[in-house]
Amino acid sequence: MDIAKNACVTIAEGKEKQLLRHHPWVFSGAIAKMEDMDVLQNGVGIVSVVTYKGAFIAYGWYDSRSHISLHLLSWDSGIVPDDSWWSRMVKESVRRRASFFQGGGRRTNALRLVHGEADFIPGFAIDVYGTTIRCIVSARIAWDHRAVVVDTLIKLLKPDLVLVSTDSAFCGIEQLSETTEWYSADGVLFNPQEVAPQRFRENGLVYSIIPGTGQKSGFFCDQRENRMRVAAYAEGEAVLDAFCYTGGFSLNALRGGAVSVDAVDASESALEQLQANLRLNTASERIPADSEEKVKVCKADVFEYLRAMEDGKYGLIVLDPPKLARTRNQVEAAEKAYKDINRLAIQKVKKGGVVATFSCSGSITRERFRTIIAWAAKDAGREVQILETLGQGMDHPVRLSFPESEYLKGFILRVI
Repeated sequence: MDIAKNACVTIAEGKEKQLLRHHPWVFSGAIAKMEDMDVLQNGVGIVSVVTYKGAFIAYGWYDSRSHISLHLLSWDSGIVPDDSWWSRMVKESVRRRASFFQGGGRRTNALRLVHGEADFIPGFAIDVYGTTIRCIVSARIAWDHRAVVVDTLIKLLKPDLVLVSTDSAFCGIEQLSETTEWYSADGVLFNPQEVAPQRFRENGLVYSIIPGTGQKSGFFCDQRENRMRVAAYAEGEAVLDAFCYTGGFSLNALRGGAVSVDAVDASESALEQLQANLRLNTASERIPADSEEKVKVCKADVFEYLRAMEDGKYGLIVLDPPKLARTRNQVEAAEKAYKDINRLAIQKVKKGGVVATFSCSGSITRERFRTIIAWAAKDAGREVQILETLGQGMDHPVRLSFPESEYLKGFILRVI
């Protein structure tokens, strides 16, 4: 690529500080001037980004149709982010997870390979489940570069199947269509007539997903360590797994010695998959033989279930709701919802019981989430201790120059 022919974007005075610290997002309001943009194909492509004084900041990918107009990629003036750069970023991201493949592969073969901007690869969340790779695209820049990313993954890991799906939560603001592409082991696009369930392992438990179905990737690897931590409080307790999805916390609680588990979710298909996972692990003796008798699944609105449930029934309550605030405009409503479910759980768990509560809303900080829980405890009229502070797994790293990459917050609470 001829650097001299790059289009150039000038950042408005006072808007450059975070960018010089390697924050990768530039919104249209931070742009003061654009020059030579006619060299871009269809108005999309690599641009040089400079301060209002003309000093180089980074190379970025400009796309006026994206809700983030400019994604900064390379802060080295000698490295222009072309296809070879994208391939190298993917390889480096996967190699940073080498310990999973080398040491933990027998117990865990499901993990995040690329955590978006935290791994310097914007718009991609890429997970591997055994021999299947699932790429979730949340930005136009990722969709434009999916070919080189898929090709690199196939050459590096030799999976049986690669799926690339647009994230429905971002399709509207990114002007993308909701779609899924299927790639075979040799990188050829195809339309499957029937998809067999894929099995994988997490911490010695076995799970099954049907590729291309379910929320996001179909299974959430970010709670891997948290599922084990919460299970440490399950022995001898009646457990409520609220927003249970396909049963990660439920299975770990059973392995941890729970006397019963009520698994509640609004999705019938998720509950069916939970029951399939339950049978898999009972049959393979990974959880107690009577586990199926201990589990009661309930298709219900979790908020309504919490309001109606009896006091003191559960010694351990797990609250793992889906993202309640996808944008900053939704934060106020999300805070009320988080307060409501935590107040009910704190109020109704048995005396001395434990509540494990989580938020995956990136727009709500850890400190804000802690404050919301404090309000909930006050309204519930209970004293509460924080026993453990939890976050996302190490395969979901937090990039210091991009604090938005820390999205999962959790607390294990003792209710006095």
